[in-house]
Amino acid sequence: QVRLVESGGGLVQAGGSLRLSCLASGRTFSTHNMGWFRQAPGKEREFVAAMGCSGGRTKCAEAVKGRFTISRNNDKNSVYQQMNSLEPEDTAVYYCAARPMFRGLTTTPEEVDYWGQGTQVTVSS
Repeated sequence: QVRLVESGGGLVQAGGSLRLSCLASGRTFSTHNMGWFRQAPGKEREFVAAMGCSGGRTKCAEAVKGRFTISRNNDKNSVYQQMNSLEPEDTAVYYCAARPMFRGLTTTPEEVDYWGQGTQVTVSS
C-alpha cells in the first residue's frame, strides 16, 4: 500500500510558476513509477507527466511540454512537478499517482494503482 499526499497548489497569475510536491508513505517508493494527472471542472482526468523509478524515463503530455518538469527524490520518498509559464487552461486539481515498477509507466488514469487526494491549482488571466 502506498499513501500519497500532495502539496504546493495555489492561486497564481498567468505566466507564473508553482512547484507541486508529493510525499509517499512506505518503504516501496523507489519501486514505483510516479506521475501527475489533472482534472479540470467538467472534464475527465488527464495525464500530465510520469517518471520511472530511477528517474531516467519520463513521459510528458504535449500540452505541458517545455513548461512542466517532473522529478523525484527517492531518499525523500517524494516526487515533484515544477510548473512554469502557467496558463489559465492549466487550472485543475492536480493528483499524484503511483504504479508498481513492473507494470510500467502509464498515461491512463484507469491504470493507476494509487492516488493522492489532489491539490488545487488556479491560474488567473
